[in-house]
Amino acid sequence: MTCPYPGAVSPPRVVAVAPGSPAARAGVAVGDQVHALNGQVPRDVIQWRLLSDDAEVDLDVERRGRRIPLTVTKRDGEALGAEVSSAVFDRVRTCDNHCAFCFIYQLPPGLRRSLYLKDDDYRLSFLYGNFTTLTRFTEADLERVLLEGLSPLNVSIHATDPDVRSAMLRNRRGGTSLRWLRALLDHGVTVHGQVVVCPGVNDGAVLDDTLAGVLDEYPELASLCLVPLGVSRFNSEPDMRTHTTAEAVGVIDAAEAWQDVFLTTLGRRLVHAADEYYLLAGRPFPAGEVYEGFPMHEDGVGMARTFEGEFLGLVDAPTGVASGFFAWVDGAPAAGYRAPRNPAAETTLMRHKSTSTVESRHIDGPIGILTGEYGARVLTPLIATLGRADVRVIPVRNDFFGGNTAVTGLMVGADLQRVLAAEPEDHRYLLPDVCLSEGRFLDGTTVADLPREVEVVPTDGIALRKALT
Repeated sequence: MTCPYPGAVSPPRVVAVAPGSPAARAGVAVGDQVHALNGQVPRDVIQWRLLSDDAEVDLDVERRGRRIPLTVTKRDGEALGAEVSSAVFDRVRTCDNHCAFCFIYQLPPGLRRSLYLKDDDYRLSFLYGNFTTLTRFTEADLERVLLEGLSPLNVSIHATDPDVRSAMLRNRRGGTSLRWLRALLDHGVTVHGQVVVCPGVNDGAVLDDTLAGVLDEYPELASLCLVPLGVSRFNSEPDMRTHTTAEAVGVIDAAEAWQDVFLTTLGRRLVHAADEYYLLAGRPFPAGEVYEGFPMHEDGVGMARTFEGEFLGLVDAPTGVASGFFAWVDGAPAAGYRAPRNPAAETTLMRHKSTSTVESRHIDGPIGILTGEYGARVLTPLIATLGRADVRVIPVRNDFFGGNTAVTGLMVGADLQRVLAAEPEDHRYLLPDVCLSEGRFLDGTTVADLPREVEVVPTDGIALRKALT
């Protein structure tokens, strides 16, 4: 069968089959390449799920060089029970912007190739919460979004002034591509917006202008988050620098002033500053109700408040998925972070031991919680509420990326090795799973490379409290 999609590289490969699932009963096996479902070639896992929704699904499978027809019989809407190797079967739509603030340009050399891929793919926005600038969006893309109900989407706005946006993206289409945002909103698509605030570029008066532009042109946005520019020690852009405390205060003041405007005009606050700003400014986080349901929790907006509620037992379930930086590249399920998950699997502690670690007889010893420097500032007062002298927070300074990198999701094995080497051997160490992708840190190391035994814990307050008790 000829693939009708230009740029397709290979059919999806099955990497897991759930025991007893419809796929297992039909004879689907790990390693099978699926060329078609019901005679159609899927471009991505979105179409895979749509095509496999029927009660009877005919698969064209290639196994060890032979084409095999298989028929899966199941209930309408029941999952096949087969996990495939990637989310996108044709080529990922790469980004043709050249933003000075792009963190991928600030990565050190020598990491795995997949981390250097810049995407601007609306499908990954739908599946994993990635942000798209819409500079490569087309009429055909809009048609597909509407036809298949690909909502919500996340859009990088940065500035509503066409000249400022074009300059920030270093792309002449930056000034006109927000017309697609208007089109998405006109057709009822839920869109969350983001502004990466760069000091001296789109803060101050430009930020006020952007928020006024959102109110005037895009009031239907579900939310708008303001996140600070991330600068690593590999940054080569002299104009890109970290925020001062005063600048962080200015962003918070702008956000809170405009919240009042949006609340009066639209009946909701709409704009929120990321937790990092409150940590930089030394200000307390807003009350939970201010975040209006935490729509951008995975983008670091309201994450501290949700973690607090989880840890203190104020909520019964984790607020959302902390997907972590680069999670879509090779660490998340192909179905995306919005796909249903097995709650039991998510709350299970995974114990990893390296060849030089202590034996499990020390499991009842003092506990050290490994976290980034920002995470430590959130966790420390929460741990203090337990009144337990045997539990301590261990901040891990990020020397690998350097700069202002202090979030837990960017912790790497090299820094953990340095910190753990100075810690006692007979203690328990808890590590949040947000810094791992398929068992690997961003620097390519694994938990087996650490000098102490660690327990990998889901990154939410409920799981941490359970691990401690």
